[in-house]
Amino acid sequence: MQSAIGKVYKFGDNVDTDVIIPARYLNSSDPKELAQHCMEDIDAEFVHKVQKGDIIVANKNFGCGSSREHAPIAIKAAGVSCVIAETFARIFYRNAINIGLPIIECPEAVSGIKEGDEVEVDFDSGIITNKTTGASYQGQPFPEFMQKIIDCGGLVNYINAK
Repeated sequence: MQSAIGKVYKFGDNVDTDVIIPARYLNSSDPKELAQHCMEDIDAEFVHKVQKGDIIVANKNFGCGSSREHAPIAIKAAGVSCVIAETFARIFYRNAINIGLPIIECPEAVSGIKEGDEVEVDFDSGIITNKTTGASYQGQPFPEFMQKIIDCGGLVNYINAK
């Protein structure tokens, strides 16, 4: 697996799937269309600011709410390379891995990283480096099988490649 480097967009506790991708857009499963509405109910300008490779950092329980896969798909399609949070809702965690969106739990990084910081995440080691401040944090690296799923772009691609 490689690493990700990007500008941080920071969110609080309990960011649910309804603000990640509002229910009114669930009539589409097209990733490009979903990306156009990613985070719009919590930050209407997010999709106009986010660049390919940028990183979302959030507090506790990111991705709570409904079990829709649309939420991690919208985040990935918007160009976000990784989500770092104190904790993730379990169904969001599985959905993110299943569609190939890297996510890392690391409470220390969340408390030390600010909106707008530039952050690098080494997926092999789990090391998160705040390039703005120079601080480093040890996140939980992915087990090898999960790295392979993410490298393939998700579970379906991983299975098809086998």
